[in-house]
Amino acid sequence: MGLIRLLISDPAAFVMLAVLLLYSVIFHELAHGWVALRMGDETAKWLGRLTLNPLKHLDPIGSLMLLFVGFGWARPVPVNLENIPAPQRRKGLILVSAAGVTANLLIAFFALLAWRLFSPEPGGMIYSVLYTLAYINILLAAFNLIPIPPLDGSKILMGFTPESVNRVLYQIEPFGFFIVLGLLLLGALNPVIAALQYGIITLISMFLPG
Repeated sequence: MGLIRLLISDPAAFVMLAVLLLYSVIFHELAHGWVALRMGDETAKWLGRLTLNPLKHLDPIGSLMLLFVGFGWARPVPVNLENIPAPQRRKGLILVSAAGVTANLLIAFFALLAWRLFSPEPGGMIYSVLYTLAYINILLAAFNLIPIPPLDGSKILMGFTPESVNRVLYQIEPFGFFIVLGLLLLGALNPVIAALQYGIITLISMFLPG
């Protein structure tokens, strides 16, 4: 794995990247909570989750997976859509669900923007940190866009689909982790993730200078 090689070859770069990656998943969850608050749901605020304190967000297994496998997660920020006024509920579901992915896209964009503007020396610490930071955030965004519960993509989809479809998706959600894990092990999601990554890179490239 690239992160393990980085730990062995450049421990300082690994530590810098580790902090940035951990805050990448923290910002992902903060974005959910912040947008929910803006829509009228104060659940995350009441539970003290609208904070940069990593102890409030980090999941031990998800953090280790992120640092040593290159993919992980933080503790989900609780959201109660019932607190959002009924006329805005579907809009709230879409915006709150899309907020985490948007946070990862912005982190990837600014990492690539810095990479483009400062042209760090290939193979150097800053080069490795910025490139890996952008790559993993693009991967996180792509993965979360998969429309299988409980991933964000399924919630975005629910904002557009009729209640009959949403009921099916809610019924699947308790088993969603195992469904996603099984599909990953079978390699069935690889083409989907690759296509989403390509689309995200294309989108980000449109806004990069040069």
